[in-house]
Amino acid sequence: MNKKIKQNKFKAEIGENKTLDSGPSIDFCLNCIMTVAFISVLSLASIFAYDFVTQSNFFNIKEIEISGTKRVLKDDLIRLAKLTDSDNIFSINLFSIEKHITSHPWIQSATIKRTLPSKLIISVIEQEPLAIVKIENLADILINTQGRPFKEYDPQKDHIENLPVISGLDLTTINQEYLFNGPLFNSIMNFFKTDISSTIRVIKGDNHTGITIEANDIYNRLKSQDQPMVQIKLGFDNFDAKLNKAKKISEYIDKNFPTRTICAMDLFNIKKVFIKTRLTDALHNNLEKGV
Repeated sequence: MNKKIKQNKFKAEIGENKTLDSGPSIDFCLNCIMTVAFISVLSLASIFAYDFVTQSNFFNIKEIEISGTKRVLKDDLIRLAKLTDSDNIFSINLFSIEKHITSHPWIQSATIKRTLPSKLIISVIEQEPLAIVKIENLADILINTQGRPFKEYDPQKDHIENLPVISGLDLTTINQEYLFNGPLFNSIMNFFKTDISSTIRVIKGDNHTGITIEANDIYNRLKSQDQPMVQIKLGFDNFDAKLNKAKKISEYIDKNFPTRTICAMDLFNIKKVFIKTRLTDALHNNLEKGV
């Protein structure tokens, strides 16, 4: 006996004479078409506006303001940036121009801003030289206050006075960049933090004995024409204490041995200091004394 098939009350029945409602599908298609059309029109309008702005003579460069230059000529920076009065301020690539400007060895960083309708503002920070480094068989190199080499020293073009001269350092390559590195270099950079460093013009480095400076006659009240400088060996560290010790020694010699001048001091070990003196009226009579 055949059982009667019951209708599934959870499933809508589609009869032979019934059709699906297609209204929502048509609305969705129309919305998609309208959205695509709107985006296309907006894109075309944006392209037109961009072309109008970047090609309009109204936004051509009429003024370039440059600040921060002391050594570098402003005309040199404009030539490096390849800027002309026919350039539109919106058509130029600011990042590319900054890169061109910082290619100048004396420029540490550069920032460029647009000012409507036709002005460019260029702000640069120049390198601040700290010292000249002499390297055997290589050109002299200028380092900045961070100790980074930034250009070869050219006495004819780089008009720099009273910079200390460092010797005894070697260049190393780190990440395809030439740098100074190591304990000796770090000691020299630490020495530049002392108060006396601004008066020192010669710094000699040695990987075994540290640094030796040539100080002026602050350590000798009674000057000697053929020995105007005092060589002071300072080692690798504890510079403030050693320089204070050198000052006290100088005062002691000046007070108790007024006819002598100091030629050299060895303060590598601050607990065992050696000095070399000479008689002012007998320049070839050198005496060595431990303090």
